[in-house]
Amino acid sequence: MSRKRHVIVGGGTAGLNAITTIREYDKGASDIVLVAEEWPYSRMVLPYYLGQSISESHVFTATAPRLAQLGVQFIRADRPVDPIFRALATQPQNDSPGPLGPDFVRRRASGLDTSNNLLKLDDGSSIEYDDLLIATGSSPTRPPIPGADGDAIYNQWTIDDSRGVLKDIKPGQDVAMIGAGFISFTILNAVLSHGVNLHIIEIMPQVLPRMIDNQGAEIVANLLRSRGVNIHTGVSVQSIEDDDGRKKLIMDGAADITVDLVIMGTGIRPNLGWLDASGLEIDQGIVVDNHLRSNVPNVYAAGDVAQGHELITGRKEVHAIEPTAMQHGRVVGANMTGKDISYEGSLLMNILDVQDLDVASFGSWNVPDAETSVMANPKNNTYRKLVWDGDKIIGGIILGPARGIWTTNDIGMLKGLVQSQVKLGPWKKYLQENLWDIKRPFVANHVTNTMLSVTTLDHPTVPAREISATGAGGGASDKDGEVVD
Repeated sequence: MSRKRHVIVGGGTAGLNAITTIREYDKGASDIVLVAEEWPYSRMVLPYYLGQSISESHVFTATAPRLAQLGVQFIRADRPVDPIFRALATQPQNDSPGPLGPDFVRRRASGLDTSNNLLKLDDGSSIEYDDLLIATGSSPTRPPIPGADGDAIYNQWTIDDSRGVLKDIKPGQDVAMIGAGFISFTILNAVLSHGVNLHIIEIMPQVLPRMIDNQGAEIVANLLRSRGVNIHTGVSVQSIEDDDGRKKLIMDGAADITVDLVIMGTGIRPNLGWLDASGLEIDQGIVVDNHLRSNVPNVYAAGDVAQGHELITGRKEVHAIEPTAMQHGRVVGANMTGKDISYEGSLLMNILDVQDLDVASFGSWNVPDAETSVMANPKNNTYRKLVWDGDKIIGGIILGPARGIWTTNDIGMLKGLVQSQVKLGPWKKYLQENLWDIKRPFVANHVTNTMLSVTTLDHPTVPAREISATGAGGGASDKDGEVVD
């Protein structure tokens, strides 16, 4: 009997979690082929790399020895081998079977033939699969601003973007950040740590428009202004011009701004263009069922490209956030090994540290005409909002000092109240009157016990470091031959 071949397209959080989950269940009894544009690394830690609190090597999430230990054949894009990749490829790690070496097959996915179970590569060859996971993530979008493709203008999405910003950024410079959404704000602290004069430009009337409401956004904006950050909302950039070695932003709704460096944070979109004519049902993302299968039963989708069940509303939505990608990967990995794992749905959540101010939102925090409870103290930069459906909290926002233990604890408890969808009964009135005391309703309704009983899989999480292809001798074998032409 031939070994089952799982093909994973994308080496981010969803893809790597699928790989480790497959090995957690099958102990190396199958072949895994990973096809990825880049060496696996974490976008979530790029802000720490940009702020120079970690080294570049700590950005990467899988060394070559680790992939060998998991029995993974790695096929990546045809790019020059970066020195950091070469170092990672040859560095021994613990008791791994040894490095794969720096010279991997270098190809990228270019299409999908679901009728014949073939993943097409850009050189015209194909890889046969028994099942396939699409976890290709997202790419940044840029508005059609003339001049936005010039020098000293960066997205902040890839490690190459971070390298470019680190190369160009200098203390005392003027820096413009176009877009004031979650992506931009993840790197805000890192950018300010370089001692620059920062301009934030947002076309919407407030900062963080898709994460918090206007009342919370005013607290965030006022805090930033008090730290010397220039906030420009309700305005847009019409063009970017070279100006004696600098960049002049021609504005609509505000005075023009001249800066040394521009960082674009104007949104992302799923990487789906390569799936044209694949036969997959695609809306905002690849439409998946509660097992994260597409309309083609042996093709799954996870992470930013998946449009699946949302926990609160029940609608099919794309949640391009790290926790969803992690859970998706584990559910898909289990189902690829023959398990029957349903996914209860993703919870929209965003948490940021903005200059030592914790900002968090969960679930359906912006429902028109919904019953809400709000308490604010702008002088202390604190704000809370709960959104109700009967006696259940379906969404919420918390702002508070990052150094306050109560802020951290209450963020976690609010997440639990939203995610568990516990009915609070008489505790609803108490919470409405005592919005600063989330702990008592949380404890009284046994939310911790409820959440502990909810696992992504059918058992508690196994630490990734304990998982390997022990049954495969640490390597992946081919399936009746090589890559199929």
